[in-house]
Amino acid sequence: MRSTLLPEPTADRQLKHARLVQLLDARGADRIHLGTPEALAWYFDGPRTGVPLGGAPVFSATVHRDGTAVIRALANEAQRLAEEEIGGAEFEVIDWFGDLQASEPGVLRDTEVASELRAARAALLPVERARYAALGRDMATALTRVLSAATPTMTERELAGALSRAIYEAGAEPAVTLVAGASRAHVQHPLPTDAPLGSRAMGVITGRRHGLHVSATRWVQFSRPSAQVVETERRLFEVEADVWAATRPDRTLDEVLGDIRQAYARHGFGDDAWRKHHQGGPTGYNGRDPKAAPGLRDVVQAGQAFAWNPWAFDRGVGGKSEDTVVIDAGGSVVVLSADPAWPTLDIRGVARPAALDLF
Repeated sequence: MRSTLLPEPTADRQLKHARLVQLLDARGADRIHLGTPEALAWYFDGPRTGVPLGGAPVFSATVHRDGTAVIRALANEAQRLAEEEIGGAEFEVIDWFGDLQASEPGVLRDTEVASELRAARAALLPVERARYAALGRDMATALTRVLSAATPTMTERELAGALSRAIYEAGAEPAVTLVAGASRAHVQHPLPTDAPLGSRAMGVITGRRHGLHVSATRWVQFSRPSAQVVETERRLFEVEADVWAATRPDRTLDEVLGDIRQAYARHGFGDDAWRKHHQGGPTGYNGRDPKAAPGLRDVVQAGQAFAWNPWAFDRGVGGKSEDTVVIDAGGSVVVLSADPAWPTLDIRGVARPAALDLF
C-alpha cells in the first residue's frame, strides 16, 4: 500500500537518511528498525505515531541502507496512516493484534542506539527549523490569548481546558498542560485541580505538531506583586541567562548541568536548589531529548533546540521560567516561543516574559 494523498517526503528526508547511513556504517549494519515515537516522528516528517496521547506507536518501520522504508502497520491503522500521516514509504499490514517489532536477524534496533539517534536528530534541518518557528509562534500566541482572559475565580482545570483547546485550534496536540494558582506555587508539576487561581497563576504548555515539541511557561497576576515576587522573578531570569550561556556547542549535558548548579547558588537560591526540580534540556521530537542529568555525555550541537526550565520556591514565592530556544553556532540564542504582545523584561539583551498584569 502506498499513500496517494500525501506529498512526497521533504528534502530533509535525504539528509536524515544520510545520518542513518553513518550510524549503520558505525555499527556494521544494513538496516535499522525504528519503533520509538521520537525516531518515527523524526524520520517520517512528524506523523502522529500513537492514538492515545503519549501512547505507544501503532506502526514501526525498517529503513534500509538504499533508502527503502517499509512501514509495518496494524490493520486497523494502516489506511489512515497511509492517507493522512506518512508519505514516501511502502506499507506492510499486519493483524491488529500483531507484533510491530522486527523479527529478522541482523536488524539494528533504535533502542540499541538511542544516544546515537539523539545525536542524529539534534541539529535541526531547514524544514524542521521552519516548522519549529511556526509552532513556537502559534503556542506563544495561544498562551497570550488564553491567559489574557483569565480571572482570579477561574479554576486551574478551567484554565487548563482553555489552554488545551487553544493548542488543538492551532493544529497541534497538548503534550503537557499544567496550571498552578496562588495556593499551589510550591508544586513542581502542578497538574490542574479545582483550586481557584487566586492572586497569581502559572500556565505551562507543551504543544506538539509535526512531531516537534514547544514548551513555554507564563505567569499572570491579579493584584500588585510584592517586592519579593519581583525579586525572585528577576533572579530566576538571571539563572536562566546563565543556563543559556552554558549551553554552548561541543559541551556535554553533564558540563552544562554543572554550571546550572552554580548558577542557582550564585543568584541566591542555594547550593541544592537545582535538586528540587529537573532542569529541562534538549527538546525536539521528545519533550526532553533527553532530560539533562548528571553524567550524561550527549554533546550540544549548533542548531539544536532546548527547553530549559529553571524553577524555585524561595521564601514562600514560586518561580519558573521556560521557553523553547535554538542554540546556534557561537552559543547565540533564538527564542522560538515568543509573542511580541506579551510584556517583557530585558535580561542581558534578551526579552523575557514578565508576569502579565491583570489588575
